[in-house]
Amino acid sequence: QVQLVESGGGLVQAGGSLRLSCAASGRTFRRYAMGWFRQAPGKEREFVAAITWSGGTTTYADSVKGRFTISRDNAKNTVYVQMNSLKPEDTAVYYCAAGRYSGSYSDYDYWGQGTQVTVSS
Repeated sequence: QVQLVESGGGLVQAGGSLRLSCAASGRTFRRYAMGWFRQAPGKEREFVAAITWSGGTTTYADSVKGRFTISRDNAKNTVYVQMNSLKPEDTAVYYCAAGRYSGSYSDYDYWGQGTQVTVSS
């Protein structure tokens, strides 16, 4: 079992930056790939970024490529996403998830409760 708690969300102006953190409980954290997803009001949950258990491989949605960076610290049981050059369309609830390295939400077994990111224009 892995429990995930996101933090770091908030209100930021367009062009600004935020760093989201996801703290995991349990000693099995390093066994899992980690992903970030987001869901805007009235829209389906969409993939943002993923990282393998070792941190050696990452992948991003085209919409965030070059602006977002996912990373993890297995010693701290934490995964991060650094979000730069934020746009109003990045506004959403952001979720971290643990599971199989993939861009599909169905491949992730554990989910956090989400953290709100709002980007004003």
